[in-house]
Formats: sequence, structure tokens, C-alpha cells
Amino acid sequence: MNPYDAAHMLAKALRESPEFKGYKDAQELLAKDNTAREMLVDFRREQLRLQKQKLAGLEVAPEQQERLNKLFEVLNLNLTVKRYLDAEFRFSRLLADVQKIISDAAGEFINPELMQQLSMAFADENENENAEKGES
Repeated sequence: MNPYDAAHMLAKALRESPEFKGYKDAQELLAKDNTAREMLVDFRREQLRLQKQKLAGLEVAPEQQERLNKLFEVLNLNLTVKRYLDAEFRFSRLLADVQKIISDAAGEFINPELMQQLSMAFADENENENAEKGES
């Protein structure tokens, strides 16, 4: 089977899946509900802020985490947001499962030793360039 044909068949199967259809329906409902959408945007903004804080190596205070948890609880009381989050999770899980299947298959074709040698060569070249620029 031609891989491009298989990819198009996979895309069609994804579009026809209950997970995709549920996610699309939930998106449409959320788009029509300004209050629910604003609640979700506020939550995601706060969630992103805390993630950035963690990535920067800064500690997240228990009060900050508690505030996020309470926002999530309030979000789940809104049926439109709850339906959207549930549908988003199911569709994301489907995509992750498909990605794992593809990655596992691709791993059968990749020589890990060769990839490591190529990566090391690239890292060595970057070190050499940085040393020449005085950035070591």
C-alpha cells in the first residue's frame, strides 16, 4: 500500500471518528457560548502562566495551585466547558495513540546507533562553532 494513500485513509478515518465528531460539536457549542469560552480562556491563561513559572524553575506556591484547581472545579460545573474538555481529551488521546503506532513503526526503520553518531557529530560541530565565536 502506498503510504500517502494510507495517510489519506487515516485522515478520513479520523474525520469520521466519534472522537473527532464529538470534539467538533463541542467546539461549535463553545464558540456560541461567550461566558463558557471566556471561562475556559481564563483557565488556560492561568494554567499557562503556572507552567511557564515551573519551566523557569520558579516554585508554584500552594495557593496558586489551589486557585487553579478551584478554577477547574468551577469550569466543570459549566456543561458546555465540561463537554468541550472531555471531547478534547478523548480526541487528543486518539491522536496520541495513532502517533505512537506510527512512531513505533518508524522506529523499526531507524538505526539508533547511526542516529546517535549523527547527533554527536552535529553537537560537536555546534561546540566548534561556539568555541570559534568565543561562546564556550
